[in-house]
Amino acid sequence: MHIQVEGIEGLPLIHKGDDLPALICELTKFNEGDILSIASSVYSKAKGYTKRLAEITPTDRAIRIADRTREDPRFIQAVLDASTDILLEYPFVLSEISTGHIGVRAGVDQSNIEDEMVIFLPPDPMAAADEVREEVYSITGKSIGVIITDTCGRSFRRGQTGHAVGWSGMTAIRDFRGDTDLFGHVLKITEEAVVDEIAGFANFVMGESNNGVPAVVFRNCGTWQGHDNLYFRKEEDILRKLLENAR
Repeated sequence: MHIQVEGIEGLPLIHKGDDLPALICELTKFNEGDILSIASSVYSKAKGYTKRLAEITPTDRAIRIADRTREDPRFIQAVLDASTDILLEYPFVLSEISTGHIGVRAGVDQSNIEDEMVIFLPPDPMAAADEVREEVYSITGKSIGVIITDTCGRSFRRGQTGHAVGWSGMTAIRDFRGDTDLFGHVLKITEEAVVDEIAGFANFVMGESNNGVPAVVFRNCGTWQGHDNLYFRKEEDILRKLLENAR
């Protein structure tokens, strides 16, 4: 397997109303089966999933949390508004959004956007990935996979990596259960989160500061069999249970 990775350079600063798939297609030639990874922030900017801090009135809860985390209470209110459940308030807000994704501050971000603005994750990242995939097909006639990424921390490790919050044209998990290893042992629990692995490398190419590369193309990744149950159900998520018991 010889995988090729191409960071798409030359995209302008994206604003609400910009046709992001068309702009990407102008800068790269897609092949059948390619995988396009897009930063959620640039997709959200194109769709207008942003808000001015001046338009946000913090609640008492937001003010209380912000006093502990030393953040702008308007920003904390944006996080609360984007969340369906708060698992942790301090030393940072860890929350769940409607899709089941759990992350710090609900993925609300103030990076790579004008001052006094916040960016929200797409409200339906799976539909966002479907939409981009369909638009690329209508422009190029090529069927590709699409991953919408966000930068997240991880339990037990320092540093952030890219994670998939939406995907289309592939399963999230490559399921090896029932297969055998080199010694003939039957694999019983091995499920590989391929979309997260691709999102992580895409994030490495994108960078986190002023690189200006919000989209990455992967070629020759092949295909795999699996499923889309990327998120643990509440009843099987051990860390979530521990956090809930600690409240």
